Amino acid sequence: MKKILMLLLVAICVCQAVSAQEDAPLEKRGFDRSRLFGGGNFALNFGNITIINVSPQLGYRFSRYLAAGVGVNAQYSSFKTINAYDGATFSRENYGVGGVNVFGRFYPIEHIILQVQPEANYVWGKIKYYNPAEQLKLSGKIVPSLLLGAGGAIPMGGSGAFIAMAQYDILQSDRTPYGDKIFFNFGYNFGF
Repeated sequence: MKKILMLLLVAICVCQAVSAQEDAPLEKRGFDRSRLFGGGNFALNFGNITIINVSPQLGYRFSRYLAAGVGVNAQYSSFKTINAYDGATFSRENYGVGGVNVFGRFYPIEHIILQVQPEANYVWGKIKYYNPAEQLKLSGKIVPSLLLGAGGAIPMGGSGAFIAMAQYDILQSDRTPYGDKIFFNFGYNFGF
């Protein structure tokens, strides 16, 4: 009797496994172009603080939970400091940033993103003082950053999504382009 029950139990398990395989979509083996996505960040701000940022990224969705990719950073920023007493411009700082990054994303639940993004950015710039007149040129140097972030992906029809994320540079290297506070990043991802 035990052998019959065991055989029946094995038969039920095999039937369940076959049924589950029929219901599940077939996974493609190897490279699947439909898992590629592109996107990145684009920012414009003008005034006492001017920022221009064009940072495209290309990634691959390995599974429902994991994605990774590479990107390039191109940023220009200018900060004008105004004297509080007479309203005159005290100084202007101009910085350029060019670099590369890799990123890894984990999706613990659909549309929620946890991201890690190591970067190497070449940063250069100058500071111009107006009273007294003086100009300092900052030597260019490679500045490492390690961005940790969390956010969401809001589907925008088809395979596109609007990305909103809070990030922080945990390395805080001298002249990091991200400052010492949490910053918010907005972008768009589109599928190929």
